[in-house]
Amino acid sequence: MQKTYIPQKQLERLKNLACPGVVVVIYGPRRVGKTTLVNEYLKGVKEKYLSVNGDDVTVQEYLSSQSVEKLKSFIGEHRLLVIDEAQYIENIGVNLKLIADHIPGVKIIATGSSTFDLAKKVGEPLTGRKFTLRMFPLAQLELQAREQPHETKARQESRLIYGSYPAVVTSATDAEREMLLNETVDSYLLKDILELEGLKNRKKVRSLLELLAHQIGKDVSFTELGSQLAMSKNTVERYIDLLEQVFVIIGVRGFSRNLRKEISKNQRYYFCDVGIRNALIRNFNPLRLRSDTGALWENYLFMERMKKREYENISSNTYFWRTYTQQEIDLIEERGGALYGYEFKWSKSKTRSAPTEWTRAYPDAKFETITQENYIAFIA
Repeated sequence: MQKTYIPQKQLERLKNLACPGVVVVIYGPRRVGKTTLVNEYLKGVKEKYLSVNGDDVTVQEYLSSQSVEKLKSFIGEHRLLVIDEAQYIENIGVNLKLIADHIPGVKIIATGSSTFDLAKKVGEPLTGRKFTLRMFPLAQLELQAREQPHETKARQESRLIYGSYPAVVTSATDAEREMLLNETVDSYLLKDILELEGLKNRKKVRSLLELLAHQIGKDVSFTELGSQLAMSKNTVERYIDLLEQVFVIIGVRGFSRNLRKEISKNQRYYFCDVGIRNALIRNFNPLRLRSDTGALWENYLFMERMKKREYENISSNTYFWRTYTQQEIDLIEERGGALYGYEFKWSKSKTRSAPTEWTRAYPDAKFETITQENYIAFIA
């Protein structure tokens, strides 16, 4: 359980976006603080509000009815409707549109721990009527409000081992952090994908995640994964897509401007939280005893940078870059008509200049090596 409230970057955006006739949809993994965010928002709400959960069968009956009269009866005099776990309600998008169209003055906030089901239900009916907020485990952007620079430095190793779920960050001991992460993996991690998609083979999904955990920052072959798991390439691809939709992993593709030497069809995957990744492979060892510190560092920086872009509303296309001659860059951002390349190095002594093929192909592009010395400015 989260013991102290750490101010969330999406709170101000939620305050600004919530208005009558519009639906604010909040997506994110389980236990990252979506409900906490809404509760903090509600503390400042003066109008009468109704807060419900999509798990409730009575709520499902009313909010899937497609009956304006039933919806009016359900909402009553409330001027704000908050729906947690909205993905469990059939036809939720159509019904929210009916509310927006026929019940003037009502604000609507809907949260969900999966995009694949909720997005299908709210996307098309609410075109032009919704705003989407994505949430992740706590960002350094948020944590720096309660940390001095020396404290951030001191907690760097803990962040790479245990990640930044709110309950994990506010836990008093490493033993408690391990327990929380193991419980999250065992009880929550696959709940959406197993329940909503009717998948039966939990062991296969977990085995797939374990294989991906050992391939951070490396090109992934669906065919090879299928061979290792005795699954078809198409099944592996479907499982990975669903794992992305429930915010367990994030995929990034190769960058290319159609140069012959560039590899652009492959995908790489990162975990939304390195603590979850370490729990999956049952490894909470300190960094001095690990052989995967570089991969953890790359995953951590990739996700923290993603959080920064999301929370500061930085519009950017993201890729990795690699050539057949093994030259590569970990992260490419394409924003404002310019290219920015970033290489992630755990060792302070391994800073390097941009690959020659990159500078030759993209002479105007920027390049920077991110190390322990300069990473704070990069992510926060």
